[in-house]
Formats: sequence, C-alpha cells, structure tokens
Amino acid sequence: MEAPAAPRDPAEPSETPQTPQAPVSPASPAPYELAESASGVAITVTSPEQMRELGRRLATVLRAGDLVMLSGELGAGKTTLTRGLGEGLGVRGAVTSPTFVIARVHPSLGDGPPLVHVDAYRLSGGLDEMEDLDLDVSLSDSVIVVEWGEGKVEELTDDRLRLRIDRAVGDTTDEVRYVTLMGVGERWAAADLSVLTV
Repeated sequence: MEAPAAPRDPAEPSETPQTPQAPVSPASPAPYELAESASGVAITVTSPEQMRELGRRLATVLRAGDLVMLSGELGAGKTTLTRGLGEGLGVRGAVTSPTFVIARVHPSLGDGPPLVHVDAYRLSGGLDEMEDLDLDVSLSDSVIVVEWGEGKVEELTDDRLRLRIDRAVGDTTDEVRYVTLMGVGERWAAADLSVLTV
C-alpha cells in the first residue's frame, strides 16, 4: 500500500510547472502564450527564436542585483534564452554556454548592468565551491544568470527569479518549450511579469 503524501505548506511554491491548456495559434499576435499558474507564470514557446525573444523581453524586467536561476534538461533552451537576455541588456560578446569556463562576464555596451553567465553543471558543491567565482561581489552591480544552480546559489540572496524550461520527453524534434517563471522574495512579490508578452 502506498503511503499518503506529506502535507504541503500552502505558502510554499510548487516545484511542478503548470503548462498552459490552449496551444499557441499561428495567427496569435503574441510570440508565445502566457498563463497564470499556481507556481508562477507559464509561457509556451514554439521555436528557438521565440526563446531568444523571451530573453530580450525578460531583460526589460531585470536590473542590477538580480539573480536568475535557469533549470531544464540539456538542450531545453537555457543558453538560447540567455543569449536573448544579453541582447536585451546590450552587453558585449557572444553569449555561449560557459560549461568549460564556469562563468563569463559580459560588460555592458551602455549604462546598463553587466551580465554574468554561470554554468554550475560541473560544480557538485554548494556556495562554498562557487566562492572563487566571487558571485556575491558581482551581484550588487550585475545581472547574474546561473544555469543548473539549484542547491548551489540560493544563499547569495533572498530574492531570485527561477525559470524552468520543460520540453516533450522522448525522441522528438518538437521545439515547443514550457517556461515557468517564479519569483522568490520581496523583489519579485509585486513584479509584473505580464510585460513579457507585450
């Protein structure tokens, strides 16, 4: 007999992304569909270019001091979204996966914040292992995006934006992605993420 599930605190955000019910219509004026869900805001993206556009729009919401945590399986689109984010922030240098260098800093070409792009995939420890990256020093004047950061960078700040990217499971060429955004902390309590579809 299966044991009953442990009760969940209603104030605690759910980890399971909620996918929108209606498919994106080709005639839709918005590049993707946004829906409110219990775990945050859910967006359906149907192509890599739309994922980049989502990153560009996300840049309009971010400011210096923001920590963005990206999760999703390999090939889900984390780096593609970050590439668009870099374009939206107007930073120097091509945004590519920093897997082998762990972190890349992209200085601003204008008066905006620099982008620090971190890939924590190969880091097995928590914040202690990441101290050499000086992320805590960079955080106040940068936008920091960390791929695979769960359980590793949460101690940097009480405020963070979590993005989870899910795709169809199995051997498929389907490019549809389900992106769930969930703000944590006071910084994101009143943030209007609906601007991502304007």
